[in-house]
Amino acid sequence: QVHLVESGGGLVQTGGSLRLSCVGSGRTFSGYVMGWFRQAPGKEREFVTTIYWNSGSTYYTDSVEGRFTISRDNAKNTVYLQMNSLKPEDTAVYYCAASRYRNIFPVTGKSAYDYWGQGTQVTVSS
Repeated sequence: QVHLVESGGGLVQTGGSLRLSCVGSGRTFSGYVMGWFRQAPGKEREFVTTIYWNSGSTYYTDSVEGRFTISRDNAKNTVYLQMNSLKPEDTAVYYCAASRYRNIFPVTGKSAYDYWGQGTQVTVSS
């Protein structure tokens, strides 16, 4: 069992930045592929980015490529999402998630993730 807690969301103007954090506890955090998803009102939860268990590989959805950066510190059981040049369409609840699928990458499907945080709200004003 892995327990995930996100933080760092908030209200920011267009073009601003936010850094989300996700702290994991429980079983060995470093063994999991970690991902960030987001869900806007009335929409499906969508994949944003993922990072391999050893930080060797990252993958981003097209809409955030070049603006968002995922990273992890396994010593701190923490994964980060640095979000720059934010747009109103980035407004959503952001969730971190952990996947045991270490043999394939990238892991982008919601069903491939075993553990989820409670989410943190990001609102970008125009």
